[in-house]
Amino acid sequence: MRVSGITGDSILDGPGLRTVLFVQGCPHQCRGCHNPITWDRSGGKEMSVNDAYWEILKRLTTLHQGVTFSGGEPFDQSEELTELAWRLKHKRLDIVAYSGYTMRELVGNELLIVCDYVIDGKFEIDKRDIGLKWRGSSNQVIWKKVDGLFLAQ
Repeated sequence: MRVSGITGDSILDGPGLRTVLFVQGCPHQCRGCHNPITWDRSGGKEMSVNDAYWEILKRLTTLHQGVTFSGGEPFDQSEELTELAWRLKHKRLDIVAYSGYTMRELVGNELLIVCDYVIDGKFEIDKRDIGLKWRGSSNQVIWKKVDGLFLAQ
């Protein structure tokens, strides 16, 4: 998979303390994006699922609640991220994924099966609101999985 980077100790990218994996490559290229360095599909570095797993584990402490997949566009690398997420779930970590796609567009994507939260929708600069929980613009929706179904929060 193409990875832009991995960072630990985020409190902005989902519930609790988190490690964040930023994937490389994004078809949305939203105006005002906070991470345009992740747009180029040939940027970043190639990383195996196993290597990403161990890099994430190196950053985790007992205080970490989960791992967030951000980007770039994680759902464009769903096969590898699904495998990685299953391995992380065995460590009792929850999974959050950000996407510029809407939940309707993501129906059937295998990565949804292992996600506990999905934040969907493109960032829209004219709807930017720095006071929003886990989101950059008011059009984006936080979806939480409850009893196997995603509910808008």
